[in-house]
Amino acid sequence: MQKLLSYLFLTGSSALGALALDDVPDYFVTDRKHFAGPKATGIAPFLRATNPAPFPGVSYIPNSPLETQVPIAGNDHNENIFELFGHLSHYFPNPEGFGVDEHSLPTGAQITWVNMLSRHGARYPTLGSAAFAFADKVKNLTGTFEAKDELKFLNDWIFTLGYEILVPIGKQELFESGTLHYYQYGHLYPNDGNKIIARSTTQDRMVESAEYFLAGFFGLGWTQNATLEVIIEKPGYNNSLAGYFLCPNGNKPAARQGDHASAQWIASYLADATERLDAKIQGFNWTIADSYAAQTLCAYETVALGYSAFCGLFTLDEWKGHEYSIDLAFTGNNMFQSPVGRATGIGYVQEILSRLTHHHLQEPTGQVNITLDNNTVTFPLNQSLNLDFSHDTNIAHILTAFGLTQFASPILPTDHIPPLDERPLIVSHLTPFAARLDIEVISAPSPVCQSRSECTYETNAFGKPKDQPTQYIHFILNQRTIPLGRSFAECGERDDGWCELGTFLDVQKDSLERAEFEYSCFGEYDSVPYGNIKDGVPLKKETEREYRPDEQIEL
Repeated sequence: MQKLLSYLFLTGSSALGALALDDVPDYFVTDRKHFAGPKATGIAPFLRATNPAPFPGVSYIPNSPLETQVPIAGNDHNENIFELFGHLSHYFPNPEGFGVDEHSLPTGAQITWVNMLSRHGARYPTLGSAAFAFADKVKNLTGTFEAKDELKFLNDWIFTLGYEILVPIGKQELFESGTLHYYQYGHLYPNDGNKIIARSTTQDRMVESAEYFLAGFFGLGWTQNATLEVIIEKPGYNNSLAGYFLCPNGNKPAARQGDHASAQWIASYLADATERLDAKIQGFNWTIADSYAAQTLCAYETVALGYSAFCGLFTLDEWKGHEYSIDLAFTGNNMFQSPVGRATGIGYVQEILSRLTHHHLQEPTGQVNITLDNNTVTFPLNQSLNLDFSHDTNIAHILTAFGLTQFASPILPTDHIPPLDERPLIVSHLTPFAARLDIEVISAPSPVCQSRSECTYETNAFGKPKDQPTQYIHFILNQRTIPLGRSFAECGERDDGWCELGTFLDVQKDSLERAEFEYSCFGEYDSVPYGNIKDGVPLKKETEREYRPDEQIEL
C-alpha cells in the first residue's frame, strides 16, 4: 500500500500534496482496484484487414476512425444510422435542438460559473446483455449451421468483445470533450494556483473517462490542476452519480414498464427483419431477440473494432425503429413515466442547488453522500468550474428530477413512431456516449431582453430597468440549449432559453418533496401499465387503475 500511495502522491492523483502518504483518503485513490465493477478487454481491432470498404455503389470515404459508410437499404438521403443507436450512439451534438435557437452573450454579460455533468465514453457491452446472449447462442450451436447472403459472415464470426470498460473511441470522446470545454470555459479555472475537485465513481470506465477529460482540458499534467474524487459505486452506498444503487425499487417490475413498452414495439418493427434473416440461415432459429441483439452488436462492434457486418442487415426504417425502442425504454424506466424517475436523480439535483446557493447539505438527502458533501475539501462551494462524471440512465433521472417536463408529454405510443414535433425525447440526443450537460450561471449588468429579436444589436441587448444586475441560469445538453421556460412557466418564454437564477431556485425549492424519495425508492406500490405514470413518481392508490399482466409483452 505504501508503494501505491507514493505513486498517487507523485502523480497528483491523490488529494493534497501536503498530506502524508499514509493519510491519503480512499476517495482520492484512483487506482481502479476498488469497486471498479466488471471489466474485460476484447481483442485489438484490425480494421485495415477487416474493413470491406469501398462498398459497391458507394464512393470511398476514408474512415475517421470508425467505418460508417455501410450501405443501408432504404437510405436514399444518406441519413446516418450511427446516430440512431440511442444511448449506444458514438457522441454527436444534438442536430435538432430542443426547440429554441442559440444566442450569444450580450455585450457586458459574463459566464461566472459552470457545472458540467458528463456521461462516460463509448464502451464494451454490459456483462449479461443481449450481445452476450446472442454470442452464447452461436457458440453453443450443434449440428448443421450455414448462413448465406448478408449473413454469410456468421459462418466464421466469433464474439471478440470485452465488457464494460472504455473502448479507444470512448477515450477519444472524453479527451475531445475536455478540449472543447477548455475552449468554452478555460477562463473559469482559478488563477490562484489551487486545484479544483472533480468527481467520478469507482467504476473503471468512469475513472478513465474523468482522466481523459481532464487530460483534454488541462493537458497530461492535469494532476497539477485538479484532484479526482472517486465515490464508491456499489449497491447500498450513497452516490449521487449512480443514484440507482440507492433506489432498490428501480429494479422491481413496477419501475420497468419501459421494458415492456419497448418489447411491444420491438415485436412489431422487427417482425419483417426477423422473417427475412431467418430464411437465410440454417441450423439456427433466428428470433426477434436475435434481431435486436444484432442491432446492439452493430453499435458495440463499431465502436470497439471500427466496423461491424451486423449494421448492414437492417433497413433505415428498422434502424429508426431501434432508436425509438430505446426512447420507450428510457421514458418508462428512467424518466417521467417511471415511478422512480425523479427520486433516482434527486440527490444530484440537491447537490447542484447546494453549489448554486453556497450552502452545504446538513443531512442525508436522496442519494447524497453527506460525509463528502458536508466537507469543504471534498465538496467545495467556491469553485466556478465544477466537473462531474456519471451514467446515461442517471443523467436521464437527473433531467427528470429537475422537472424538465418538456421531455414528458405527449407520452410515446407503442405502435408507431410519432412525428418529430410529437416526440418529447430522443435518447440519441439526450444521452449518447460522452453526453454532457453544461449548466451556466450568467451575470448581466441589466436584465436581458426576453425576446432577443427586439434587441437587434448586442449593445442594445438589455431591457429595462438599466443598471440592475441580473443573474441567469442556462442549461446546455450536448451543445444545444434546453429552454427552461418550456418546463417552468415562471421562467417565461424566453427565446434564449434562459431563466432568472432566483426564479429557477424558487422553482426548485420543492424538488426534493416532489420526488417522494423514500416512497418511490423504498415504499410498496403496485405496478401500473406503461403510460399511466406521468410525473416520475408513483401513482397514489386512488388514481391507479387495475394492472393487467396481459399488457406486457416479453422478449
